[in-house]
Amino acid sequence: MSARQDDARRYAPATERNRDAILAVLARHLPPRGLVLELASGSGEHAVHFAAALPNLIFQPSDPDAASRASIDAWATSAGLENLRPAIALDATAMEWPITAADAVLCINMIHISPWAASIGLIQGASRILAPGGVLYLYGPYKREGRHTAPSNDVFDRSLRDRNPAWGVRDLEAVAALAAAHGFATPEIVAMPSNNFSLIFRRVDG
Repeated sequence: MSARQDDARRYAPATERNRDAILAVLARHLPPRGLVLELASGSGEHAVHFAAALPNLIFQPSDPDAASRASIDAWATSAGLENLRPAIALDATAMEWPITAADAVLCINMIHISPWAASIGLIQGASRILAPGGVLYLYGPYKREGRHTAPSNDVFDRSLRDRNPAWGVRDLEAVAALAAAHGFATPEIVAMPSNNFSLIFRRVDG
């Protein structure tokens, strides 16, 4: 991720490559109106792209990192979108989130670049703030039944674990089991470009 001098906006090259494919899935599964909370919004490029394309939804970006929040807000300012709120500080592992209710929760490319505790916090938190029928959307690389879906994902997984032993590509089935334990239905799984997956969960109990 890079930033330009005298400009708080950061640029994540992967965002431009995957944002339209992700948007196509979101357009099918997000509610027609309501509040969408994005965790680990990073540069903010996804939030701007989705908010511009889905003007009837209100997007609330968040990130625990102050520089990322500055980037998100700089992107929002440049886009001038009324349905994109200022970024808030949110740590997925916190027992209380600053947002207490949402119609959908998005998390893109966080689960493999964070400890498993962050995945637990994400799903527990989404369970707290989503009503029955609410959507939890996850995107990123996953193993299937303990095996990588492509040699490049194996290489990527090794590089992540070299950087931090607590990181790594997760088992899709483990994420689904964690979600089921917190009131989510079996996910719809959509294969995405570059050996990634979209997982669409719906909250099923109160």
